Amino acid sequence: MTEKEKQQSGELFDPKDRELVTERINANKLCAEYSNITYNDFQKRERLFDRIVSLKGENVMAEPGFRCDYGYNIIIGDNFFAERNCLIYDSAEVVFGDNVFIGPNCTIYTVSRPKDAEQRNQGLMLAKPVKIGSNVDIGANVTILGGVTIGDNVVISAGKIIDKDVPSDSVI
Repeated sequence: MTEKEKQQSGELFDPKDRELVTERINANKLCAEYSNITYNDFQKRERLFDRIVSLKGENVMAEPGFRCDYGYNIIIGDNFFAERNCLIYDSAEVVFGDNVFIGPNCTIYTVSRPKDAEQRNQGLMLAKPVKIGSNVDIGANVTILGGVTIGDNVVISAGKIIDKDVPSDSVI
């Protein structure tokens, strides 16, 4: 099994694997190019964003500073807006429902280090998916950790660290 296959199946994987490193470099180049496009050149930004993420709906926009590790693990519904400096470590799937707003400087981590020191010292990592429902408003400087599901109709206040599931119709 390749390191990428391990990563995608939720097993411990080596992020230093050549294939994974190359894919991250390619995604980082696209994200840097995206952030350097003139702000009002919407068509060029949209075309490039289509190359970055796996699948996206209608009316999707991310402001400059958007970054991700791979892009192919990101699925975005309709009416999505990410303010400046949205960072998605997408070693596992990150799914956004419809009508999702992300404030500035938010980070979504799908990766974590194992609890076992020997595995950690080998540089191994684990990837767990993140699912964000529809009609979700995420405030500024929010951090969302891997394995979390956020339900529909949720408001997350600025500065929160989300390390557990958030049920639908919640304000936190």
